[in-house]
Amino acid sequence: MAVGGRAAAQAAPAAPSTRVAGSIAILEKHNKPSPDIGDAVVYLVGGSGALARPVTVDVTIADKKFVPDVVVVPLGSTVRFPNTDPFSHNVFSASDPNSFDLGLYARGEAKGHVFDHPGLVYVYCNVHSSMIAYVQVMGTRWYTQPGADGSFTITGVPPGRYALHAWHPRVPQEVVQDVVVPAAGLTLTAPLQLDARGFKWQPHKNKYGKPYPTNAGRELY
Repeated sequence: MAVGGRAAAQAAPAAPSTRVAGSIAILEKHNKPSPDIGDAVVYLVGGSGALARPVTVDVTIADKKFVPDVVVVPLGSTVRFPNTDPFSHNVFSASDPNSFDLGLYARGEAKGHVFDHPGLVYVYCNVHSSMIAYVQVMGTRWYTQPGADGSFTITGVPPGRYALHAWHPRVPQEVVQDVVVPAAGLTLTAPLQLDARGFKWQPHKNKYGKPYPTNAGRELY
């Protein structure tokens, strides 16, 4: 089953009486609106029970971009990277213990990787330094991504104590808040605030641990 990335799959049946709902807000320079608030990931750590079932997700390569650029998958899931560009790409990650290298492959091909460890994975292309995607591998079954207005709902959460996490690719530090979920569910009265005002793009190394060639304006593809 291919899943396309705005809201993560939930394996457990919905339990309306045990939902956690709220919203996130991203602080931006000059109070500008956030264009990518839906890229955030909200999840709960704590409790017990079986993990969500693994899924297969496609992250398409198009116009030298990963689409979508953020995906959230349960532990053990497969992420495929179909190449639709008329030239080759080399998808890789140096994020241990989920590092991988798919090698160079051409248009019409799709290669993938199974993510066996929880955590955030940074995904790059060894040919194009501007390409970046984020794979959040969940070791919990309670997670989601917010809508365009920042609102979110996580369903099927058993009552108990949890750590509520909010992450966004432009915010260096996750927001973590301790919450108690009662039998009737929990609705947060105040937004979870993420601060992106200090965000600055940082260049990364290629798969050999070296800087990319400086060829601005001279790329053949």
